Amino acid sequence: MKYALLICTPVDGEELGPAEIADDPRFTSYIDEVRGRDLMRGGARLRPSTDATTVRVQGDEVLLSDGPFVESKEYVAGIDIIEVADLDEAISLASRHPAALAGGSVEVRPVWE
Repeated sequence: MKYALLICTPVDGEELGPAEIADDPRFTSYIDEVRGRDLMRGGARLRPSTDATTVRVQGDEVLLSDGPFVESKEYVAGIDIIEVADLDEAISLASRHPAALAGGSVEVRPVWE
């Protein structure tokens, strides 16, 4: 079954870019495990929510605003798509993610197929 792991980082937390993640042993160990077990199906590191543009449509008008729509203590910093046997395995993997271990969280969500 496929799951999306929404990697959430505290708003005031450490912001790591892709190059820093590639050099961080917490992340490289986790990534090596996921790739070594051939569980990864896709993913991306996202820029901070302050770089986001929110799009809303009201009638015929397209409304844009900078940043996220709601105030939050966390923001989605990345997404991983994994394929595992079941929810228990997805939760086990998410519980070892460096973001979850460093004060953030990982939301596990099934993917419609």
